[in-house]
Amino acid sequence: MTTSGEPEPTAQPAPGTPQTGRTPASARTPATPPPTRTWLRKWRRTTQPTPPDLTDGLDITRDHRVSLLDRNPIQIGFFLTIGAMAAYGVVTLVVSLKTVVVLVLLSLAIALGLNPAVDWLHHHSVRRGVAVLMVALGLIGLLALAGWALVPLVSEQVTILLARAPGYLENLRQNPQIAAFDAQFHVIDKAVDFLTSGELIGGLFGGLVGAGQVVANTVFSVIITTVLTLYFLVTLPSIKELIYQLAPSSRRPRVKYLANEMFKRVGGYVSGLFLVVLIAMSVSFLFLNVVGLSQYALALTVVVGLFAFVPLVGTTISMIIVSIVAFSFSPVTGLITLVFYLVYQQVDAYFIQPRIFSHSVQLPAVLVMLAAISGGLLLGLVGAILAIPVTAALLLLYREVLQPHLDRT
Repeated sequence: MTTSGEPEPTAQPAPGTPQTGRTPASARTPATPPPTRTWLRKWRRTTQPTPPDLTDGLDITRDHRVSLLDRNPIQIGFFLTIGAMAAYGVVTLVVSLKTVVVLVLLSLAIALGLNPAVDWLHHHSVRRGVAVLMVALGLIGLLALAGWALVPLVSEQVTILLARAPGYLENLRQNPQIAAFDAQFHVIDKAVDFLTSGELIGGLFGGLVGAGQVVANTVFSVIITTVLTLYFLVTLPSIKELIYQLAPSSRRPRVKYLANEMFKRVGGYVSGLFLVVLIAMSVSFLFLNVVGLSQYALALTVVVGLFAFVPLVGTTISMIIVSIVAFSFSPVTGLITLVFYLVYQQVDAYFIQPRIFSHSVQLPAVLVMLAAISGGLLLGLVGAILAIPVTAALLLLYREVLQPHLDRT
């Protein structure tokens, strides 16, 4: 207590507080807050996220998985029905577009096989578009040369065969057993009528309309495959980058590695197949000229090259065709040709192809056989060709993704 005549004592600063001679902040008059619009404060308050409610110190906004048994049966049946209908629609769509899907896959495989040549030209100061044009013109030139060598000869031989076939069949009646069999069943007369009446073409292609459809479908497939191959060759780097962007950024290096390896194996198989075909054609052309079949050497070489694309049985079929033509000249020439192709078939299977495909495909022989048979049964010749690189890509995913995951668990 102080007397009325004594002044009010001032508050002393705490020990250790520096004497600044200034009035404490608490003793100063607070500044007037800046005017803020009421509607702006209200809008900010209402638009801020509401904090989660807490129950017993636990956040109830955490993800709680609900068992399927806790859901409504009608809801379960509805979603299962929608899922089944969607899956059925996707499968039906893919089956309906099977031809287009096969052409796209074939074009992509051819583009991957030709891409090393395009990259080689591009690395030697040639623009990618010009490099693609050069490779495409070279491939089209080879196909045109093969058609020029094969089509006239085949059409000529087929015409001669159809013209002489009735005489050959009539000569069969010189054999007493065949003559007696024909007298009972009239097989030769029916065969002659079948060849001379034009029913052969009708039976093979379903008449003139069917033959036209076959030609139109073939031309359409060739044009679409050519256009798609050129497009894939030009835009292949962009397509790869687009595929890489579909993966999460944390896994993108791994996805990029796997995708590059898959592309490398598919492209390596197609490039190696082109090299195998080129070697087979070169060896066949030299051999046929040496044994005296120079008149048909180019056409038979094209036949050997075409069947070399067929896995497993292609070389056997071409060997039979070339040997039959050689036997028509002389038995000695035919026997030499048969022995040569038997030896070359073994060299190709155990020396050439393993050396070429050892670093690109890396498939066991059993898987190659199963893949080719399965692809041929599903999609024909194109399926047999595409099945091997697809199997190689799937085997890569098994070795690089599934097997390490199984080893960690």
